[in-house]
Amino acid sequence: MIAVSRGPVLRAFTIAITVVALAWIAGGQALLGRIDPALAVPLLVPPMLLLAWWQRREPVAARRRSWLVMLAFLVAAQALLGLALAGSAGWPQLLLIIVAAGVAASLTDLVVQWRPRPTFLPWLAAFALVAGWFAAGHALLAALYRPAAARAGAPAVTMLTGLPLRWSGGGGIAAMIAEGTNDDPALARLTAAGPVSLVDSLADHVPPPGGTLLLAHPRALAPQELVAINAFVRGGGRAVVLADALSGWPARHPLGDPRNPPVTSLLTPLLDHWGVTLAPAPGAEGAALAIDVDGARLRLFSAGRFDRLPPQCQIFAGRRVARCPIGEGEVWLVGDADLLFAPLWQPLVPGADHLRRADTMEWLAARLWPGAGTGVLRPLWIRARAD
Repeated sequence: MIAVSRGPVLRAFTIAITVVALAWIAGGQALLGRIDPALAVPLLVPPMLLLAWWQRREPVAARRRSWLVMLAFLVAAQALLGLALAGSAGWPQLLLIIVAAGVAASLTDLVVQWRPRPTFLPWLAAFALVAGWFAAGHALLAALYRPAAARAGAPAVTMLTGLPLRWSGGGGIAAMIAEGTNDDPALARLTAAGPVSLVDSLADHVPPPGGTLLLAHPRALAPQELVAINAFVRGGGRAVVLADALSGWPARHPLGDPRNPPVTSLLTPLLDHWGVTLAPAPGAEGAALAIDVDGARLRLFSAGRFDRLPPQCQIFAGRRVARCPIGEGEVWLVGDADLLFAPLWQPLVPGADHLRRADTMEWLAARLWPGAGTGVLRPLWIRARAD
């Protein structure tokens, strides 16, 4: 019988737990409300350097066994955390961890075993490896989490909104002209995902065949516009409707200024015709509310609930979101327009899609353009509390 030394196993276990702790604290899992194993990738090298240092005098075979034991502990710990907190182990991300840990182990072992004449060179190499790995790891994750754009030739989404998404800088006419269109981050993100046609009226701008309509808390619509929307959806069109019973969108102009977004939804006639009633949020909400819809994380603020819906609707998040067939078409209803407000969905670092706090724009893109909005990796969100 082969005796198993407790020392190498204990060291491997310590390193695995260290990686898990680093991913939770420094990797952003706790801050973002996620349990993604992939967030540990940029932080692998420092613990692996420590493991390589601990076993620097052991033979190659023993060092490799320690790496494998450490990796087994790490994968098991992250899988169990994922299953317990998110209902999924995140197997694609665990595969990435296995490959990355193998590369990190090889590189750190080379640095520790290196014996050059100037003895400071291994320390310099270790520092360069930590910094380079950290930067490369984040760059890799940003690419893997980056959502796909709409396919070439996809029909433009027809968007009508009362939110200040274009010319969003405020100020007078001269200041607006000087600043240019100054698109809000939400509109900039949508136009990067696919073609968007921002219109002032739907009377003469009905979405093209195969296109999608996005109504984002619009101003009062004329009767002919309501008729055009209803005909488009019932004829087989797709629509996403953001109807906010009490908007919290910041007002840049004095109270009563028509340039401010509508305080409440003005789509009641259309919703009534579809058999939908939107009620305001049951109480004051001082913080964003995280909800899960089809595996995506949205962050809402003072969202209303749909008290009345057609029986064939699919309901999410305590009736705050619904998916309803209307005639031959389909409409997604969201009782909140504040979810487009950039601070609720933007990543912690601009351009770092792997550090996002919500899937809002990815979820929206997937409903506006089939095939858009999904990346190679998806966030593994800690399950939101149901209410």
